[in-house]
Amino acid sequence: MTDHSITGKTVLITGGAKNLGALIARDLAAHGAGAIAIHHHGDASKTDADKLVAELSGNGITAVALPGDLTSAGASAQLFADTVAAIGKPDIAINTVGKVLKKPILDTTEEEFDSMFAVNTKAAYFFIKEAGKNLNDNGKILSVVTSLLGAYTPFYSTYAGSKSAVEHFTRAASKEFGERGISVNAIGPGPMDTPFFYGQEGADAVAYHKSAAALSAFSRTGLTDIEDIAPYIRFMVSEGWWMTGQTILVNGGYTTK
Repeated sequence: MTDHSITGKTVLITGGAKNLGALIARDLAAHGAGAIAIHHHGDASKTDADKLVAELSGNGITAVALPGDLTSAGASAQLFADTVAAIGKPDIAINTVGKVLKKPILDTTEEEFDSMFAVNTKAAYFFIKEAGKNLNDNGKILSVVTSLLGAYTPFYSTYAGSKSAVEHFTRAASKEFGERGISVNAIGPGPMDTPFFYGQEGADAVAYHKSAAALSAFSRTGLTDIEDIAPYIRFMVSEGWWMTGQTILVNGGYTTK
């Protein structure tokens, strides 16, 4: 029987230097991962990535920090090549990279549109492609999207629109990679209590989001806490392997599909 536990597995996490990505790394390490590659964008996140690698290494995990701007296909290919060279072929590949823009359609520029789709769509596509080429058989691929895929709302056209494509990439990849036992899924958290959220929202919007979920009153912050997302991700890249081709919204009742 195939082993779908995390014990001894090799993991690649994009955007893994801080926030949700860093918590995923710590959580998988605590549950037995043997080696973890922490991708970070560049110099601005290098210090965080290096600190996390030192922390993981101090706990007996083989860990490495790998930089890269994943908005080109070549960068994704290089990231996987560097991962394989440093820690071996991954069993688990998790993409947390994302960019948010809250802006009316009438005010959105072409440059903003192109940037959003480069980060949220193109990077996700070629990450999935390279994961499919480089993962061990019976591996797991997971993309972080957004619960706005289940929302009827203005102002997030480029954010939700660029992430919605990843839902279709996920379905296609799950069919194409399934013959190798690879599960491919996406997870859509609600608005999370991280700097990623607050940079786009005014005080009134923050207050609304903190009260919008059915379970908001029971959340530490009223928002989706990253500590509540990590266990779902752990399940989806381990014992939850039989679920594939799915986009799961995990948000305390913020939106549904």
